[in-house]
Amino acid sequence: MTAPGVEPVNAVIDAGGAHLPGLLEQVEARLREIAADAGPPLGGWATATIAAGGKRLRPLLVLLAAGAPGDGGAGAVRAGTAVELVHAATLVHDDVLDAAALRRGAPTVWATAGREAATATGDYLFARAFSELAGNEDPRQAQVLSDASSALARGELLQRADAWNAAITMERYLERCDLKTARLFEAACVLGELNGVAPAAEPALGEFGRRIGLAFQLLDDVLDVSGPAERTGKHRGTDLLDGTVTLPLILAREADPALAALDPRTIATAGEAERVCDAIAATGALEAARSRALSLVADAKAELPADLPEAQRRALGLVADGVVDRYA
Repeated sequence: MTAPGVEPVNAVIDAGGAHLPGLLEQVEARLREIAADAGPPLGGWATATIAAGGKRLRPLLVLLAAGAPGDGGAGAVRAGTAVELVHAATLVHDDVLDAAALRRGAPTVWATAGREAATATGDYLFARAFSELAGNEDPRQAQVLSDASSALARGELLQRADAWNAAITMERYLERCDLKTARLFEAACVLGELNGVAPAAEPALGEFGRRIGLAFQLLDDVLDVSGPAERTGKHRGTDLLDGTVTLPLILAREADPALAALDPRTIATAGEAERVCDAIAATGALEAARSRALSLVADAKAELPADLPEAQRRALGLVADGVVDRYA
């Protein structure tokens, strides 16, 4: 999945406080160290996976939810690193399941080294996520990340069960998005709060993270239909070719009888996928999907606690806005 563009991320960092760039660099350095720790050849595959990794939106959420660090930010850095390792692991495993040649425009581990190498790489990154988080004393943190990881696995199983089924309901689709994407955003925010100066007994930012995570996935599915490939790092209509039915097709089927009768198994080439994408776009489904995402973002911002420090509130609001900007 692509992340918000450079300018929105920079605006978030500027709003988040002078401590933020240094903590983000600590996360980045720790990710590189962990990848290299595996040694050859696994370390090379893990390093390539980490190097391909977007704008680090999930670690950024951890650090923003933590606020100004009270311990130099060490706990939040470990939590942000752990969240990103889980995210990276799921992407590598997804590439195995999808037989994906590209991820963010770069060759995947599956494409360059094979199924066994990619599976081992994902397993390694998962394992190191939890060993990294073990450096934090609060036992709740391991449970938060474990719950999110379990949700990811359940979401993946739902997606596999739904493959090629154009008749899946909106409710089923949203449940899948919640499990596969939104729960890790939620976990990032909760882990941040648990590593703040005064860790919350009842973290309050989880629902904010969950809603923007859901909006993120909806817009990612819109981008798969709208493209272009140079922006998304994958061919337009990749989800259609994989048999993954997403919100744009669900909405378009309600407006276009030909799409309602479409059997996704008949979409066999990139050219055919492009034509279906054009038909989906012609129904107005992309605008409708984007509107749903905008509502989620507005709801997320409304979930921010009233007593949150203004700088923290502004930075988190900019993250939510950046999720939408990735579509614009």
